[in-house]
Amino acid sequence: MDFSEWRPAAHLLLVGGAPPSGGVQLLRNTVNRPPWARYALAVCGTLALSACASKYAQVPPRLDLQPYGRVALVTFVADNESQAMGALATQRFAEALLAGQPGVEILELTSSDSVLKAFPPGTDPVVLAQALGQAKDIPAVFVGELKVSGVKPRARLGVSDLNLRASVSAELRVRLLSTRVGGTLWRSSSTASGTVGRVALAGGLPSVAIRDTDEAYGEVVRSLVADVTADLRPTWVKQ
Repeated sequence: MDFSEWRPAAHLLLVGGAPPSGGVQLLRNTVNRPPWARYALAVCGTLALSACASKYAQVPPRLDLQPYGRVALVTFVADNESQAMGALATQRFAEALLAGQPGVEILELTSSDSVLKAFPPGTDPVVLAQALGQAKDIPAVFVGELKVSGVKPRARLGVSDLNLRASVSAELRVRLLSTRVGGTLWRSSSTASGTVGRVALAGGLPSVAIRDTDEAYGEVVRSLVADVTADLRPTWVKQ
């Protein structure tokens, strides 16, 4: 190969002439950067390489249902006024379980199930679990209870203002029972509250804010289920 064609370009570079291409100009600009700029680039490069080298490992859920294969879920018990909220909490619980542990089959049982109808309300969940195990051939069953408090006002009185807020709170308790002996395999509970309405008085001017009750209750349910199902979801840890 004849290298004579490269001589003009080299000559121009040595004597400070115009570079033959953008690549040489880029090299010259890089060399002429101030020291602080080159240091900043080095630091950014080091951080980028460090981030790329970081690895994350998935940690299985604390409650692994894969060995069971199939479990039952009984609609959570609630007061007559809160039955709709209990049914919603049960539905959200099932969705979170299936999302966190795909491949696990859930047998969702309501009060209309033939086995559950044979027992009066308030029957010990352990008795229900053992009966369901014999009738449905399942190794474990989720049972839960939702308690909802009435709307409670909360007031805050200042020197020149008044703030009155109405809130609702609820508690969800869930257990996983063995259908063989009725023992508790896992349990979790959570409490949450939400604001229904607010009345404020500042500077002699009133301010009223009323929130949809169903929306407020739905927010409370989402918070409860998210906390209770934390053990059912996998997590990621940095290695």
